[in-house]
Amino acid sequence: MIYSLDTNIISYMLQKNDLVLENYKQEIKKGAECIIPPMVYYEIKRGLLYKNALVQAKSFDNFCKEFKVGEMNRKAWDKAAQIHAYLRQRGRIIDDGDIIIAAFCLANAFTLVTNNKRHFENIDGLEFVDWSK
Repeated sequence: MIYSLDTNIISYMLQKNDLVLENYKQEIKKGAECIIPPMVYYEIKRGLLYKNALVQAKSFDNFCKEFKVGEMNRKAWDKAAQIHAYLRQRGRIIDDGDIIIAAFCLANAFTLVTNNKRHFENIDGLEFVDWSK
């Protein structure tokens, strides 16, 4: 199993949230792997730079040494375009960042770890779990 970590889950991990860290450790013991979607890396990094949060930025940089940051390929970009069109046709617009995260997961058959079910529940085929509950 490969898990793709959403922005909020990484934030919980950096804040040392006991429940999220325990769920993470349990999955790693089962042989799971975790990856950071490129959009999530961008979202966190830009926020820290904007706030000039140097201590948190250093912590995030150290965190990223333990995890691979994924890459978007043409398959993932095509999937993002399909998701956007599908949702827009149905009047269910969501943030492009969330579409890109979902497309990354779908194109690579990764399970998204998030506590923002509402952002992703209308995306067909996307598997997601919440380690914060």
